[in-house]
Amino acid sequence: MISLDELLNMDEDERVEYLYNKALDINKRLDPEYEEIIKIDPFYAYLYTKNITKDRWFEAEKYIIKDSHWAYQYALNIIKGRWKEAEPVIIKDPKYAYYYAKDVIKGRWKEAEEIIKKDPEYAYHYAKNIIKDRWLKAEVYIKKSPEYAYLYALNIIKGRWLEAEEYIIKNPYYAYQYARDTIKGRWKEAEEIIIKDSESAYYYAEDIIENRWLEAEEFIKKHKHWWREYCKYFKIKG
Repeated sequence: MISLDELLNMDEDERVEYLYNKALDINKRLDPEYEEIIKIDPFYAYLYTKNITKDRWFEAEKYIIKDSHWAYQYALNIIKGRWKEAEPVIIKDPKYAYYYAKDVIKGRWKEAEEIIKKDPEYAYHYAKNIIKDRWLKAEVYIKKSPEYAYLYALNIIKGRWLEAEEYIIKNPYYAYQYARDTIKGRWKEAEEIIIKDSESAYYYAEDIIENRWLEAEEFIKKHKHWWREYCKYFKIKG
């Protein structure tokens, strides 16, 4: 172990990483003066608790609690249950509020829904994995993301979502997927968008039209890879 003076001359991140790795090497807790350095970094404080103390480290909790990610991990893997004191921090982050509800609460977290519903990605996951049904209050937010509107229609509504189509249609790749998986056929209104993206146009021709898409070929040709794949699939020479 290097001296405390040498440690203090290190960069802060380097210092904490060195001490954590030293504890791993000897597989035991360090002296209190070194733990004082580790505990103020939420990431390394969590790792030190998980792999070294292997129990709650009360002296570090006031630092871990400041970071929604590591507070969630601490609740899940150390406390193994709700950490009420950390919830006001976790609730502000839609990603970790969702994971906390799914993995720690194991059900709806009503107080967090106002935050989660405004994030299309985690609102979709919350509806799919926790509510396991349509989440009407979140749909106004989910529908504005082409990716998660497509997934919501596919996996939750299990059919066309007319209110979201004006947003899905703006993204050629998700418009193609929506046509393939939800409409299960040509989506005429979206073709003028899909046609301009070589990859999406190629897959649209292959999976939906199931034939050459002559109007799209001038656009597919602009990308060597997709034009080569298109020619190979439809047996076009040259």
